[in-house]
Amino acid sequence: MVVAGPPSAGKTAVIKNMIRHLGGRAKAAYLKIDVVAAFEDEELRAEFGIPTKKVYSGDLCPDHMGIMVVRDAIDWAEGEGADVLILESAGLCLRCTPYITGSLGICVVSALSGTRAPLKMAPMIALSDACIVTKTDLISQAEKEVFRESIRRVSPEMDIVETNAVQGTGLRHLYRLMDSAGAAEDSPAAELRGSPPLGVCTVCIGKKDIGWQSHFGVIRRIEDADNVYRGE
Repeated sequence: MVVAGPPSAGKTAVIKNMIRHLGGRAKAAYLKIDVVAAFEDEELRAEFGIPTKKVYSGDLCPDHMGIMVVRDAIDWAEGEGADVLILESAGLCLRCTPYITGSLGICVVSALSGTRAPLKMAPMIALSDACIVTKTDLISQAEKEVFRESIRRVSPEMDIVETNAVQGTGLRHLYRLMDSAGAAEDSPAAELRGSPPLGVCTVCIGKKDIGWQSHFGVIRRIEDADNVYRGE
């Protein structure tokens, strides 16, 4: 299972409830991908006694890092005797989080991020199986409905689960998705659900000069009006 979402959305709180739901029926392993610092693995290992691991991407895009290590992560989880692997992304790119064919993809967004926030992270939501909206106890009913409509504009058929995450209220539908999910495809045929955005340029290899005039590869000018990410 891949759990994605922007920073501070409540991903780890949702994951804790997922692990509690698994109970003694299945053993979970947890991998956190972050940039320079992460402590969630230590917290989950101490609370649940499960195998955990973290990977720092450093000067590499964390979502790129996730794509690179996900097959190794499956092998690691199997070696630990786990039945379920939960991978938590750093949640920074919002576009190329590594949801994998044959596995459950969960997007976590905070209701406090603004009613139009889902439109700004559309691919991360659209490629997932369910969108978990956290902190819904802190906004009005009207704001909930507008937020829900923004998600529907991104993906009309998206499963939306509203929760405060800390207490785990309203997560029954997520648990049903977990229980009905099959085993991930662990074969050469397994792949990403969508194409990551292009990122081949001199900035990617560390060139510090500013301005498109100093670079080559994928470049953009301020006059380029049509810079919408289109995925596939």
